[in-house]
Amino acid sequence: MIIEIPENSDFSINNIPFGIFSTQDRSPRVGVGIGEHILDLAALAEFDVFEFNTALLEKDTLNDFISLGKEITTRVRKKIQYWLKDDNSILAGKPELFVKQSEAQMHMPVSIGDYTDFYSSLEHATNVGKMFRNPENALLPNWKHIPVGYHGRASSIIVSGQPIHRPKGQTMPNGVESPIFGPTKRLDFELEMGFICGKDTELGESVSTKDAEDYIFGLVLFNDWSARDIQKWEYVPLGPFLGKNFASSISPWVITLEALEPFRTNGPKQEPKVLPYLQYEGEKNYDIHLEVGIQPENSEETKICQSNFKYMYWNMSQQLAHHTVNGCNINVGDMMASGTISGQEENSFGSMLELSWGGTKPIPLKDGTERKFIEDGDTITMRGYAQNGDIRVGFGEVTTKVLPAK
Repeated sequence: MIIEIPENSDFSINNIPFGIFSTQDRSPRVGVGIGEHILDLAALAEFDVFEFNTALLEKDTLNDFISLGKEITTRVRKKIQYWLKDDNSILAGKPELFVKQSEAQMHMPVSIGDYTDFYSSLEHATNVGKMFRNPENALLPNWKHIPVGYHGRASSIIVSGQPIHRPKGQTMPNGVESPIFGPTKRLDFELEMGFICGKDTELGESVSTKDAEDYIFGLVLFNDWSARDIQKWEYVPLGPFLGKNFASSISPWVITLEALEPFRTNGPKQEPKVLPYLQYEGEKNYDIHLEVGIQPENSEETKICQSNFKYMYWNMSQQLAHHTVNGCNINVGDMMASGTISGQEENSFGSMLELSWGGTKPIPLKDGTERKFIEDGDTITMRGYAQNGDIRVGFGEVTTKVLPAK
């Protein structure tokens, strides 16, 4: 092996994720995560090892690289895997091609033109319905017939490590006669995965569930921040707005769909039977372990959630098929978020709203404090990895600190 990879590293040779990094002497460019290091693809390209316009490896987003198509990007990934295993490969004796991740700054991996958030976890939708609508009839009539979604704000999606300020807005607390204005008192995270579109479509064109994976380049961890009290007051009749669009955080490394191939699994049984354009064949869910930790300022982290991407009722192929069935076009770099990922057990609920059951069940932390929702100074970290025997593919983490409202 050209470079040492620690045991249980998220960035094993089976992974080869793509991202954008920089250092003091390297401008933002395309790199590959491998163990504790980054392979500088722009520097590697100087040895004439790639069969495409390598100037795009010096870009500050992955969009142009992704636009090459999976035939080329997959070939690049396989070449890197081969070179890393071969002690006599082009990588041998060239330490200048590698940068320690600890010495690099990671950037937004793609330029996101459009962003859509889905609502595709049966358990999450049921929990929310029980709290806010009807405990006996929690789901709305359309939920098991369509992957419900809404268009979000792409401009406020940020990369891991960038803090956010507590948002302000109108709320309608219980017992008051008119709304008040101020910082949210119910700031929340939502544990999600996001997938990045890898091909364009034309207006009027639809993508089938059979072809959907050809249009998905890879995945990231996604924290869909939410201001629950602002959201509750505004969401009727048109859905989320200021309660959601102030920030969403993503992990910097894009894990390709090809790297996740060993972790395919069946999703939940869908009843009633869905319409033909949403039907699919094969295993379309992925067994990816997910967890969330909360760390108060000057204290240690407490793990408060353990969930799994395999719990999703609506899979990514169905989401993309539904998104485009009316002819809505997509572009390279567009991002689709899964919606909150909750399981059946209480410790697998993917939001504070569910974990504290609307604030009625405070969550104890290691430092002796407790949380109903997120407080100023708290840092939320999400992690994810898939493991099948000795094959491990991880996402790293997305971490964000909450600062007081401006």
